[in-house]
Amino acid sequence: MAEKSSVLVTGAAGFIGSHLTERLLQDGYSVFALDNFCDFYDPYIKRTNIENCLHNPDFTLIEADIRDRERLDAVFELYPIDMVIHLAAMAGVRPSIENPGLYNDVNINGTLNLLEASAKKGIKHFVFASSSSVYGNNKNLPYKETDPVDTPISPYAATKKAGELFCHNWHHHFGMSIVCLRLFTVYGPRQRPDLAIHKFSKLLTADEEIPVFGDGSTSRDYTYVADVIDGILGAMNYVRSGNRYEVINLGESETISLAAMINYLEQLSGKKAHRRAMPMQSGDLQHTFADISKARELLNYSPRTSFRDGIALWWDWFSRQ
Repeated sequence: MAEKSSVLVTGAAGFIGSHLTERLLQDGYSVFALDNFCDFYDPYIKRTNIENCLHNPDFTLIEADIRDRERLDAVFELYPIDMVIHLAAMAGVRPSIENPGLYNDVNINGTLNLLEASAKKGIKHFVFASSSSVYGNNKNLPYKETDPVDTPISPYAATKKAGELFCHNWHHHFGMSIVCLRLFTVYGPRQRPDLAIHKFSKLLTADEEIPVFGDGSTSRDYTYVADVIDGILGAMNYVRSGNRYEVINLGESETISLAAMINYLEQLSGKKAHRRAMPMQSGDLQHTFADISKARELLNYSPRTSFRDGIALWWDWFSRQ
């Protein structure tokens, strides 16, 4: 880049955020990394995620909560931000059913706070991390961005759909160029410990029972984290190319059943999984499967990591922890 650009990354110490932050620094960006280090999972893990960035002169760590409007306004006043990549959120379908108010506060009010602060400072470029959960139990596979998403089956999914709608409002009223990326089950090194691949890997190595919800036929479009980062960088270029508003799927466009995922982990670990059959849980989707033709066209997105290769990279990282 001829001129260094300054990017605010929210949720920068998380799984995806830390990978994005490293890539942006590598590519010559100045990164303002905002995270509140909440205790949804061990904050020490998040601090470890970004420890290699701390001494980079182009990295600034900002410990703040996106629900705190005054603090956010101060951040936007203090730092020369050119673009916002908004990854911060309360994640997870099942916990959102137990605590919907918290999810509403963080994911909706927090997103509104960021949009308002951006508009006040005249920031025109914004990328929002949405989720494949917005599709609900859509019967049309693969999921297309034009499919109706009016029937989310979890508060988490509802908050992500609301975020997309507010992004459209800010595009319409303030001329902000915004891309909402619907992410499909991201995995890879540093994956959150509550997610299935990480959780099952731990249980398998400890010879503990793995809870299998349903008959094992549920499937996910697992997307390797490096491919997602490529997609986010493509979205960053796209929002700079004009006054845009788009909702775009980021997936691998390959589905893997729950049973097959466990089989892969068995092969990599050399252990036999002790499965415990459990009923399907409320809020869980039967399948996710991304149509990525729009991402290919607009973002030059071309995922390169098959699940077979990606899960091996995951296991290599996991086994060294």
